[in-house]
Amino acid sequence: MTVDEELCLRPATELAALLHSREVSARELLEASLARIDRLNPGLTALVTLDPEGARASADVADAALAAGDPVGPLHGLPVAHKDTHVTGGMRTTWGWPVYADHVPARDELVVERLRRAGAIRVGKTNVPEFAAGSHTFNTLFGATHNPYRHGLSAGGSSGGAAAALAAGLVPLAEGSDMGGSLRNPAAFCGVVGLRPTPGRVPTWPAPMAWSQLSVQGPMGRTVADVALTLSAIAGPDPRVPISLDADTGDPSLPEELPGLRVAWAPDLGGRIAVDRAVREALAPVVGVFEGLGATVEEACPDLGGADDVFGTLRAWLFDASFGDLVRRSPELVKEAIRWNAGQGARLTGADLARAEQQHTRLFERIVEFFDRYDVLLAPTTQVLPFPVGQEYPTEIDGVEQANYLEWMRSCTLLSPTGCPALSVPAGLTPDGLPVGLQVVGPPRADRRVLAIGHAFEKARGPLPAPVL
Repeated sequence: MTVDEELCLRPATELAALLHSREVSARELLEASLARIDRLNPGLTALVTLDPEGARASADVADAALAAGDPVGPLHGLPVAHKDTHVTGGMRTTWGWPVYADHVPARDELVVERLRRAGAIRVGKTNVPEFAAGSHTFNTLFGATHNPYRHGLSAGGSSGGAAAALAAGLVPLAEGSDMGGSLRNPAAFCGVVGLRPTPGRVPTWPAPMAWSQLSVQGPMGRTVADVALTLSAIAGPDPRVPISLDADTGDPSLPEELPGLRVAWAPDLGGRIAVDRAVREALAPVVGVFEGLGATVEEACPDLGGADDVFGTLRAWLFDASFGDLVRRSPELVKEAIRWNAGQGARLTGADLARAEQQHTRLFERIVEFFDRYDVLLAPTTQVLPFPVGQEYPTEIDGVEQANYLEWMRSCTLLSPTGCPALSVPAGLTPDGLPVGLQVVGPPRADRRVLAIGHAFEKARGPLPAPVL
């Protein structure tokens, strides 16, 4: 491994320290990243739009600012790639949709703007499924993103390009979004870390339905500390976002022991999900790791009754609001999964939405009660291992048929409407070298807690071997 390649695989926290101390310049790190992108991205399709010259100009400005003694942000000089559903001013944003193949917005959306203000260097955009619909990253505009651990397998989705870019060392920082697992699933498939924050922790603006709490934006990284660093730059209130929260003011430290922690272990979410045998076996050591950290572990799960209906109803309503007119006007322009989901929404009644919101309230009340007894919930992030890129979604898990493109990710969709922060952290590799993720779920608004617990587990588990590329 060359010096530049070794640099590209170092954690963002280490790179930030090197940049701030001027041991490495922003331009040097960028050139290492661009060289690695040139070599590896054609086989991965992780990044779909690049702006090398714009990134070089930004890196030079960053180096000059530091040399002049000007104040710089916490992400100073770190290359970042933005999800291709997040609007970037002056850079193509396609949503993975051929109709927008040449669409260049005029301004950044809030999460992109905050990363830029924190000093990150914009390199390009990461691949997504069309309109981020589905937990497998493929579209007719750019093709499928391949898993860095095994070419030909899925990188997950919808933030699959981001996860693959991180795992392959193309960039040290990325961000994504998550309605039904789109930050957590690709993190698990690619052996990186993804945080679905409490809704409102990372405000989304502009947003046509700003009161909705089902979809969130959040950070991804190669380590929990990297994710915490990025979260510090993108979290916090915005007056334009009605559900926005303050940045989490909990203990910012990341401990390496967890004495007295009350852990609920839910290997199949209380019997509600089928889990592939290989995933179950890879997660079996988790209980022992937490007990070794000083935690008390019991097998327990909150009552998730109604969560399927809440998620399915609210998602369908959002899809009809977002895509219904397009589907009715030009159905041939969008993939079948979007037509199906928007069609479900079009058939909803006011009574359906009222029922879902009532169930949503009862679900939240049960979650709060559950976390009076336990500090954290642990569960599988995904129910399956990465599957072939030519397959749209798994149709069977451990003998249980999966009826549509959402069902195979119920390990995440059941938890999305709870309002809980959920972190996917690598649990290890299967015997044949595929990553498996552990989902660390905390009470609503306890984002710092899940980061602290995930970090302690990460340190006890040891570093995940990097993919051989």
